[in-house]
Amino acid sequence: MGIVAGLDSSSDSTRIVVCDSETGAVLRHGHAPHPLEPKAVDVDPQAWLLSLGEAATGGLLEGVQAIGVSAQGHGLVPLDAQGGLVRPALVGNDKRAQVAAADLVEGLGGRQAWTEAVGNVPASGLPVAKLRWLARTEPEHAQRVAMILQPHDWLVWQLLGRPARRTTDRGAASGTGYWSARNGAYRPDLVELALGHQAALPEVLGPAEAAGTTPEGLLISAGTGETMAAALGLGLGVGDAVVSLGASGSVMAVHHEALTDPHGMITSFADAAGMHLPVVHTSNAVRALRGTAELLGVESLEELSALALTSTPGASGLVLLPYLEGERTPHLPHTAGTLAGLRRESMKPEHLARASFEGMLCSLADAMDVLRGRGVEVRRVFLLGAAAGLPAVQAMAPALFGAQVVVPQPAEYAALGAARQAAWALGVSQGALSPTAPPAWQGAAAQVFEAGEELAVGQAVRQQYTATREQIHPGAFSA
Repeated sequence: MGIVAGLDSSSDSTRIVVCDSETGAVLRHGHAPHPLEPKAVDVDPQAWLLSLGEAATGGLLEGVQAIGVSAQGHGLVPLDAQGGLVRPALVGNDKRAQVAAADLVEGLGGRQAWTEAVGNVPASGLPVAKLRWLARTEPEHAQRVAMILQPHDWLVWQLLGRPARRTTDRGAASGTGYWSARNGAYRPDLVELALGHQAALPEVLGPAEAAGTTPEGLLISAGTGETMAAALGLGLGVGDAVVSLGASGSVMAVHHEALTDPHGMITSFADAAGMHLPVVHTSNAVRALRGTAELLGVESLEELSALALTSTPGASGLVLLPYLEGERTPHLPHTAGTLAGLRRESMKPEHLARASFEGMLCSLADAMDVLRGRGVEVRRVFLLGAAAGLPAVQAMAPALFGAQVVVPQPAEYAALGAARQAAWALGVSQGALSPTAPPAWQGAAAQVFEAGEELAVGQAVRQQYTATREQIHPGAFSA
């Protein structure tokens, strides 16, 4: 079929992979940082183009027939009626819209009203909350907004030469707060609720559709958000879940339908392959490990991991509820963490170290159970994040999650997913691929861990954790 490229414009850099369109084998790759201030929340999108150009130097894209674009999720690029930038783009990790998000939740009638409308509850990162923030704090800019794009939409539009048609995909659209993955449609009334007036929204393309072709004949696929591209790059399918271990955590799974949750614990995204990605977030993951390491005077998470493995399952009865920054799942925003089961025999560093790992993983298992309780199948769990490489995590996770655990080798999965999407769109345009299934590329190289005989032990640890959680926060998952 040919050669394709995937580019991922993340929050700090651009990564490009050039792949064989049939096998997915990486032929070349490039990388360049964004010329931005660290942690900038107002960004000139031209910086993304400059970074892209630098990453593609040296003939990197020679022979490429199609390009897929992945970019940081939840950003907002506000344009005026002529297609000019109204103000710098607002990026996804911008927290200034927290009050605006709360206003929107109340304005529509609560969390359940939002989940029924679009499958997620406004948070500061979502574009719908950024629009409300813009209307409240920069009304002169808000009044000029005539078109709303996200970062990947804007990059695709630029690569195509800024045509009159502007596009997005269902994956990125599902993260706006004004497009419903369940209904496959925009809610313009929510844009008006947030911004104060209507604005044009990009056309939502299907997974295998092309956004267009450049004058040079280069096909540009629909593109998608970074999370959806990484899922495509990992080769996830039904039965697969991803647990992300950052300071906070998340559990995401592939499912055949969009899910809504009256308690707002499930965020309903669409993926880049025609399926859905329900996600449950936790406010605390690796921050619980780092806090424990500081408390014990342990210098690294690797040392904490080694210490934890000298304890036994159940940590001699010690249980840590890791709700150090409040918690999203269950919805306990104003709570604090709890250390329970203190007895003379349990008051040892190794038991506290193990309790921190068990608490983090049991909290994420609670989040996974929210999905399982709605019919989501989880047979295999991909662990992502630096902490996924810790021996204590790898030893405990299979039994606590009740599933096979896969730890992929580090790779540019979002860029690979973008390249796979480009190969799909190219194959469909050539009549060589079906629009219902992406090309079958080789899966990610990974370590695989099984629960085996430890499954019963894991269930006992979960029961100990659940009993403590119910004692401290009774009915937290049914409120």
